[in-house]
Amino acid sequence: MDNTKDKKTNPFINGIIKENPTFVLMLGMCPTLAVTTSAINGLGMGLTTTVVLTLSNIIISALRKVIPDKVRIPAFIVIIASFVTIVGQFLEAYLPALNSALGMFIPLIVVNCIILGRAEAFASKNGVFASALDGLGMGLGFSLALTLIGCVREVLGSFSIFGISFKAPLEAAGLSPIAIFVMAPGAFFVLAAIIAVMSVIRDKQLAAGKQTKIKDVRCDEDCAGCSDSSCVHRFYDPDGKDTAVGKKL
Repeated sequence: MDNTKDKKTNPFINGIIKENPTFVLMLGMCPTLAVTTSAINGLGMGLTTTVVLTLSNIIISALRKVIPDKVRIPAFIVIIASFVTIVGQFLEAYLPALNSALGMFIPLIVVNCIILGRAEAFASKNGVFASALDGLGMGLGFSLALTLIGCVREVLGSFSIFGISFKAPLEAAGLSPIAIFVMAPGAFFVLAAIIAVMSVIRDKQLAAGKQTKIKDVRCDEDCAGCSDSSCVHRFYDPDGKDTAVGKKL
């Protein structure tokens, strides 16, 4: 596969499917596990993160040649924090119920590793349009993941979905909600189950030849500055020393 072509044509699709930040890259686990007690909370957190991620990617990409390399991380954080503040004020003014439900996790978007990671790995090295697509794709992938987890937990733990209850007929049939799914352990159970299912599907696709294996090619560039979104070593081998990492994965 021509990796250059893939990077140019699929920055949006990669974030939703191939490099889903929750189910593939395992990033942003704190809000994933904490706010997904319901589908609406998961969707709200995901879309809020999407807005911040997309706008931050655009501004960081536009200023990438102006920001000095030595202070790029503090500069990225200032840009991200500015958008988080704006979005937080908007939620407080127009969606107070959602703002109250998400609580402290809105300001914590500033240190969400998905946003800072995409700023460092992609937006600081690519054009504005590509960075916008990357931010939108990653954000929507994160939103879909949180919403899916929230749906499963809400259905099993509360017999409702998006706040619409169907508890009465199920309780009449002798069933009762599984309360653990709206508690902390339930988040781990649901996340693990979904990742397991996706792993089985991915293995079947690999066996059928429908999906290309992650490449295990040692490049000469510094992994910290690598913009190759498909390079396994960029995430798991930051020192560029363990040549067996890709094989193990």
